[in-house]
Amino acid sequence: NPLTGRVLNELGISLDGHRSKHVREFTGQQFDLVITVCGHAHEVCPVFSGAARQEYWPFDDPAAAKGSDEQVLAVFRRVRDQIHQRIREYVNR
Repeated sequence: NPLTGRVLNELGISLDGHRSKHVREFTGQQFDLVITVCGHAHEVCPVFSGAARQEYWPFDDPAAAKGSDEQVLAVFRRVRDQIHQRIREYVNR
């Protein structure tokens, strides 16, 4: 979603060279941790083989936001900030 790039750019994070990937691209790979961050991903991929541990961090899906352009952008920013905070808490525990 272009708004994802926009709100990350506000923090100096570029998505250049990055793309969404299908879970099949990771078949056979081992991971220490897999985190799903929205309900749809959690429902569609409840088990990720190859993961030593899997966690579900429930965040609203900003792509599902409704309203004016500014209201939708505010949801993207809110979810971005919530994810950022959750990662900081996880790393510092």
